[in-house]
Amino acid sequence: METVEITARSDFALWAIERAQEIVRSEGSALALAARDMDEAKVKVSGTALGKAIAEAMLEVFDGLVPD
Repeated sequence: METVEITARSDFALWAIERAQEIVRSEGSALALAARDMDEAKVKVSGTALGKAIAEAMLEVFDGLVPD
């Protein structure tokens, strides 16, 4: 993951859109496939992975806001 400097709201919006697309590409497809196959165990695992990726992205932003 590369470091991004956010100096304006538009920078943040662009970062958030790109990060959300990245998360959906990496985790969302597994969830969609599991749902299509109606595999409840895989849906649970994939949904958990998607939620974890979202939480990690939010923590990433929060950590960047907190001064060292």
